[in-house]
Amino acid sequence: MRILVLGGTRFLGRAVARLAVARGHDVTCAARGVSGAVPAGVRFVSVDRDDPGALAPLADAGFDAVVDVTRQVSHARYALTALAERVGHWSFVSTISVYADNTTPGQTASDAPVLPPAPPEVDGLPDPDNRWYGECKVSIERLVRERMGVDRSFICRAGLIVGAEDPSDRFPYWVRRLSAGGEVLAPGRPTDRVQFVDVADLAGWLLHAAGTRLAGTYDGTGPAMSRADLLHGVAAGLGVADPVLTWVDQEFLLAHDVREWSGERALPLWVRLPESGGLMDRDARPALGAGLAVRPLSDTVRATAAWMTADPAAVRQGGLDPAGEAAVLREWQAVRDR
Repeated sequence: MRILVLGGTRFLGRAVARLAVARGHDVTCAARGVSGAVPAGVRFVSVDRDDPGALAPLADAGFDAVVDVTRQVSHARYALTALAERVGHWSFVSTISVYADNTTPGQTASDAPVLPPAPPEVDGLPDPDNRWYGECKVSIERLVRERMGVDRSFICRAGLIVGAEDPSDRFPYWVRRLSAGGEVLAPGRPTDRVQFVDVADLAGWLLHAAGTRLAGTYDGTGPAMSRADLLHGVAAGLGVADPVLTWVDQEFLLAHDVREWSGERALPLWVRLPESGGLMDRDARPALGAGLAVRPLSDTVRATAAWMTADPAAVRQGGLDPAGEAAVLREWQAVRDR
């Protein structure tokens, strides 16, 4: 196929371009080029997507498929205006952040309510604080369906994406922490659910969708697992036998300024329950039935660890630092010993 990736210089877009070239496709990436370089073998076209006509010169290139990961509504509109009538299939990478209900486990894209679209005043603006992230993705989903038709559009609502070149601190935190050994602060309960998808698996599914003209809206995430299985699985992938996990109650963590999900003083991949019980426990069966293939956790761990070792400067150093973790563990131990 002739594939156009709108982006392609970082994480998922780059993984799509790299895998597409490896599979023998003719790949063009159109981006500003400030986030990184495209993989070897890819044609790079420098474009400023703030310019409504920037993609017009590509309209006659004869692309079979487009993959777009944008979060800015105007960027999606300009791209669809320039290209929709000239390509056969359009994959848009949306997000599970479009959902209005994060409480209920086991939902699918076909039965879960979504947020309203973004207000018109944010249409052409960047959203650095992600205030309108979900709403903007809803707006773009609608544009894709309107311009491409439901039979030529694939909406992939990605869950948490992990793996090599991960720009977040979420999965890499646990790879780093379990590799370090010692007593590990594990948040919540061993049975709490965790859910994600390897970037290479998601890239493979996007190419599968393009090649088979898969249409419809799906959640792009792997099956949920327990937090205990996650942490033991990460340890096993690193060759760490019998990690020492100390499970600390959610309310205790919140009372001691340990934060959720990502960032400073956070325990990544931990979400507050029951408020966010559905965020990391969606029903992955529709995606698996539509061709999403999920690799073993150990493969994801090893790929992430290899990248972290090879390019340590690119790894975000978030999460709970060692001193903070030790302090919380001491206080938790004191409570339990009373």
